[in-house]
Parts: sequence; C-alpha cells; structure tokens
Amino acid sequence: MTKVRELILHRGLSSGSKLPSSRDLSRQLAISRNTVINAYDRLISEGYLEVKGKAGIFVSEQIPETALSISTASVDAEQRAFSVTSNKIMPLRHRSPLLYQRPKERLELDFRIGRPAASSFPERLWTRLIVEKMASSGRRMTEYGNPAGLEELRVAIAAHLATARGIRAHADQVIVVAGCEEGLNLIAKVLSPPGSTVYVENPCYKGVPFVFESYGASIVPISVDDEGLCVDELVERERGIICVTPSHQFPLGVTMSLSRRLKVLQWANSMGTYVVEDDYDSDFRYDGSPLPALAGLDKSGSVIYIGTFSKSIGAGLRVGYLVVPEELIGPVREAKALLNNGNPWLEQAVIAEFLSSGGFRSHLRQIRQTYLKRRNTLLEQLRAHFNEITIMGEGGGMHLTWILPDSIYNARALQYECLHVGVGIYSIDDSPAIDFNNMHLRERAIFFGYPCLSETEIVTACKRLAAAATRVLR
Repeated sequence: MTKVRELILHRGLSSGSKLPSSRDLSRQLAISRNTVINAYDRLISEGYLEVKGKAGIFVSEQIPETALSISTASVDAEQRAFSVTSNKIMPLRHRSPLLYQRPKERLELDFRIGRPAASSFPERLWTRLIVEKMASSGRRMTEYGNPAGLEELRVAIAAHLATARGIRAHADQVIVVAGCEEGLNLIAKVLSPPGSTVYVENPCYKGVPFVFESYGASIVPISVDDEGLCVDELVERERGIICVTPSHQFPLGVTMSLSRRLKVLQWANSMGTYVVEDDYDSDFRYDGSPLPALAGLDKSGSVIYIGTFSKSIGAGLRVGYLVVPEELIGPVREAKALLNNGNPWLEQAVIAEFLSSGGFRSHLRQIRQTYLKRRNTLLEQLRAHFNEITIMGEGGGMHLTWILPDSIYNARALQYECLHVGVGIYSIDDSPAIDFNNMHLRERAIFFGYPCLSETEIVTACKRLAAAATRVLR
C-alpha cells in the first residue's frame, strides 16, 4: 500500500492510470489476495484510487494532497513579495504585561512568583478523569458550548465558593474565562469606556492597569499599607471602578482588614460603582482562618469576583471564572460570546468532576501542607542567615516579600548578584507587579515564590543568597 501511494504521489502512476486486478497483483507479488484487497480498500477510502464499475480500479483524477496543501507554484511572484505596510496595522494602546517570558538561561534555583510546584499537579487522577470524560463525551467535542461556560462547571464553582469563600451566588452568575486576563478584559469591555476612571492598588499586578489603559481608562493609584488599601484616599474622589486583592495583596501580601473591607463596599455602594476583587491565591492560608471574600460580605451587588485555577491546579489549563452581580449577567455573557464563544469542553468537564467529586478539596489539603513546609523552610533560612528580617505576606498565598535591611545596597543589585550563582529572586521592576511612585519599595522589596522549590533546594538557594548579599553591602 505504501509503495502504491508513493508511486501516485511522485507521478510514477499518473491520474487515470488503471491498476491490475487484485487477483493479478497478488499473483505478481506472490502475496495473499486478501492483503491486496485490504490495501486497495484503504487507498480507495483515502481517495488515492477509485472504482469505475466493471472497468476496474484507477488512480483518482484528484489526489488527496492537492486538496490538503496549497501549491506555491500557483502563487504569483508579485503576491509573494507583497507585505502589509505598517500604517495598516492597528497598534495596541499602551502596554502588555508580558507574563510569559522565557529566561535567557534556565536558573537552577528560581523563586519565580505565581508558579505552582510541577509535582503538585494531580497527574494520575487527571489522566483518569480525561479518559472517563472522553469515553462518555458523545457529541460534546463537536458541538459549540455555552459561551458562559459548561453548566456542570459553573454549578460546581458556585458550590465551592459558598463553603470556601462565603459567596452566595447561583450558577448563572458564574462566567468561565481563560484566566484572570480575559476576566479583566471582559470587565473593561463592559464597564470601562474611554475616559472612565479606574482605581488600583499601589503597588499592584501590572495586568490590571495595563488592561484598563488599553480601553482608554485613566488609572489612579491608591496607597497600600499593612491593612491593605487605604480606603480613606477614595473620599472626595470621582466615581470609578476599584480593583483590589484583599485576601493576599499583590505583590506585598498583606490582608485587607475587615473594617476597610466594609468601608470600600460602603464607598462603592454610595457611588453606584463596582469593586473588582481578584482572589488569585486565596486557596492557600496558613495562619488562622481567612477573612470572608468581599463578594461574600457584599449585600448590594457591588462586587465582581475573579477566581482562577492557575495557582491551585495549573496555569497551563487556562481556566478561571468571574462571579458577577445579577444585573451584569446579560452584558458580560454577550461580551464573552463576542470574545471567544466559549472555552474548551474537555478541560471544563474534567475540572467540574474534580470539584464535585471532592478531589479538589483533597488536592488542596495536600498541597497546602507541602507549601507550608516550604514557606517555613524559607523563613527559617532567611532568619538564620540575616538575623532580624522584615517579612510581609507570609500568612498565605504562594509568595512572600522581604524588605531588605539598610546594610544591603538595593533590591536590584542583590537580584543580579544572585543571578550569577543560579538563584532567581525578584525586585518589583522584574516581577509581574508595578509600583507607580514608591521608590522605597522599588529599592528595598524582594519577592520569593516558594512553592516550586523543595525544602532542600530552598536551603541551598538561601546559602547562595547569603553569600551574594555580602557582595552588595553598602
């Protein structure tokens, strides 16, 4: 069969050529006639051969490859040379967060922020769930789904949030998105016309101001202290959306106090605006019980909640979700349909089963213990090598912030010194965060994402960090 196909493709057998009968060919090649019949049947089904009644078997007039591959010979030379001129390309306004940046050199010991441990992914269970879902998929893989997301997943997310975050919402309020970035774009598309005002934490995740800027909004930074957003700075300001990370402020890691949570909800309600709550890593809490989510405290429909499975399961899944107030269900669904008309069915179906079966809660319990041990090891090592240290954000999440002592020159100098010994630590300027005007933090703050390194690796990394620090003393 392979030889016949090659002869056809290389014009050894031209279109319309008649082939020997199965009986004659089996006699010529001294092989079973059934083998020849099976080969002919396969080539006929693939379109290389065709049967013309009693006349026999012939090479098809139209070879399959001609319909599958474009012929470069048919492209006019002038067309090949044509290129779109730069004045026809619509540039994106402002900036891109560029979250994915392939390092020039792979660091041996990398405290990169936001990266879960590769070993934490539930590979065996995930494989089993994929096989089970594919076995019962029916027509689901060939049909368009609901742009808002698979119903089973939205029901499972609503049930999970009720117990884990105190959020009482029904499945229609849940919109499945491809991660936080798509969620922010949906919110900006629906609620942030050009010229609108958006308040952001300072410092904050750079994707927030960059997304809203791209829709023409004006960004106003609001300070953060050890109780979270300084809500009093909103007094007397004009109406605008507020974007916050109250559970584990990004990047400093502080938790917004209950009094400030209530204040920001009161302000939003009085101004008739919305609070965007990005709850990116609240699944990990190590010291005490977490405070209720803003969306759980909200009684007036002022909070849009963003959640994700990127930190708790894996960023490669690209599955997150919004929980929107009732009045925004229609507009956000319509915007989602215009954006991509729905997310892949299989990933949604597997996550829905993972949540509803109790597998997700079991998974969280296990990796919380793993991450807690790694956090504790990092804190112990920093204290052992640097004595008195100032740490922020160690109560939960997947990273912590070290405010450098005055004896060390500055954050970037230490960061680059560590690169020479294969250790990745991050200042604000080289992280997914942005600081609008606080030079002290830009000079003194270092971020450690600890889940992706084992305890042994953390010990080794901190030894190298201590040695590097001696080379950047004032």
